[in-house]
Amino acid sequence: MSSTNRTFDGLRKTLRPSIKTWEYFVDWGKVFDNVREVEIALNKLNYLVGKPDLGEALEHALRDDPSVVRAFPLLIAVRDQTIDVFDQRTRSSQSLDFRHGRPEQAPLYMEFIKKSGLERLFGRDGVKNLVDYVMGVEVGLDTNGRKNRTGKKMEEIVGGILHDHAEARGLQVRSQMNAARIAHTWGIHVEVDKSSRSFDFAVFNPANDNLTLVETNFYNGGGSKLKSTCGEYRTLQRFLESQRITFVWVTDGKGWETTLRPLQEAFSEIPFLFNLQTLIDDGLEQIPW
Repeated sequence: MSSTNRTFDGLRKTLRPSIKTWEYFVDWGKVFDNVREVEIALNKLNYLVGKPDLGEALEHALRDDPSVVRAFPLLIAVRDQTIDVFDQRTRSSQSLDFRHGRPEQAPLYMEFIKKSGLERLFGRDGVKNLVDYVMGVEVGLDTNGRKNRTGKKMEEIVGGILHDHAEARGLQVRSQMNAARIAHTWGIHVEVDKSSRSFDFAVFNPANDNLTLVETNFYNGGGSKLKSTCGEYRTLQRFLESQRITFVWVTDGKGWETTLRPLQEAFSEIPFLFNLQTLIDDGLEQIPW
């Protein structure tokens, strides 16, 4: 696609359904690190598995090492060491603290095991090994980070493209740059539309003192946020253009198919709006670095 053929239809047709890499699905390093932190406690709690008198076994485990209670929240997929629970029957709230176990609180912990359903987990028909079980819990908890992981992956991909382009042309690329960092790094004063504004990337050309600011995002699904983002970046384009600063917006994802009109309006106002494909094709050559 040549620069003279920059069209919205070309951008629309090359929207990607996904930028998922193999690392997107499970961060195994994080999973194994998290399990390792509680592995000793879990192995000690394995003593409870299959015991006919769970209450007695729990008292024995607490006398041996009260700190094993720190692993209890994770057994119900909770990372916090304090859990607040509302009891519908008594209409009262109760706060459970698992930071410091005490043997005399065995009845309280046993109540937690029963009411949370963990009693069945420790039963004869439950799990055989709590370490293996928590490994599965950690994998499940890790999937909660997939939404943020997509945004980070988009930044990583665009960052790689920018760094490759900059290296051959003597450009300087920095990530997560706000007005203060830009001023400190290159001595350029940037007026921003809001004090919290931070750009995903800033690219500086020391040969002509030109500054280019880049924002990136990827949308798997639609929603009102996409429309508001278009409005925000149209305003940002005008704001930066008045300061002779180049603004580049790289966005992608099939989520845009539900919000094409606002994206098309933004495309008509933002000269350097690309998706990954149009950026790679020749978008980098269009930008006046």
